[in-house]
Amino acid sequence: MIDLLGYDFMRAALIAATFTGLAAPAIGTFLVQRRLALLGDGIGHVALTGVALGLLTGIAPILTAVVVAVVGAIVIELLRMYGRTSGDVALAMLFYGGIAGGVLLTNLAGESASTLNSYLFGSILTVSSGDLALVAGLGVLVVVLAVGLSPQLFAVCQDEEHARVSGVPVRAYSILIAVLAAVTITVAMRTVGLLLVSALMVVPVAASQQLTRSFRTTHLASMAIGLVAALGGVVASYQIDTQPGPTIVLLALTIFAISALAGAVARRLRSSRRRPAEVA
Repeated sequence: MIDLLGYDFMRAALIAATFTGLAAPAIGTFLVQRRLALLGDGIGHVALTGVALGLLTGIAPILTAVVVAVVGAIVIELLRMYGRTSGDVALAMLFYGGIAGGVLLTNLAGESASTLNSYLFGSILTVSSGDLALVAGLGVLVVVLAVGLSPQLFAVCQDEEHARVSGVPVRAYSILIAVLAAVTITVAMRTVGLLLVSALMVVPVAASQQLTRSFRTTHLASMAIGLVAALGGVVASYQIDTQPGPTIVLLALTIFAISALAGAVARRLRSSRRRPAEVA
């Protein structure tokens, strides 16, 4: 590990992985709570159009991806709130429109499909200093807001009607969740890629749910798992010469499998201890 830190590109990769591993589960916990786990996929496809727009205009792709992804997230949330289109249909439109727009604009920019590949599946080992600064800034913003506003965001996710009666501005917080999800996706696209970012937002949350009972504990544990998966995936990908994105996701899935097994054993032990007490 010490040897790896001697390389500039590995230091940048590990820093980017740190912010991605923390930010993705930080907002992903609320998406899972709202049963919108696939929202990340939809916004990720829209962000692809933003990347292609950056390639076409010569602007940093991460910046254009942030803008386009945020606009797309707000649109889908407004459709969910006010439109007659169901959530899954709106997500489908994001999927198809995002891919089509991204491929079309990339062709117009004269770029090849391999250019998009680094954004679709991640290219953390080629993160520039400018990308790193943007990823760090946006990552900190997502983590601070997601953790600092977790009581309000949880209230909105748990029961919108009760939150509205309690005086919580449900619409504003719902849009904030969607916007933070969009920002997180653009932060993570250089790490795990747009096609796999949703996994890093959902799998650590699912893993932590196997072992925890309270929302706060689940939230913090999912961030810890995301951090371990992101850093471990980067190191492992370098050691075995694989792409970081898929390696990170597979490591997260391995942690989920271990957590599910440990959780099942723990529940079985608790159940067996209660039975003698009930009989007595």
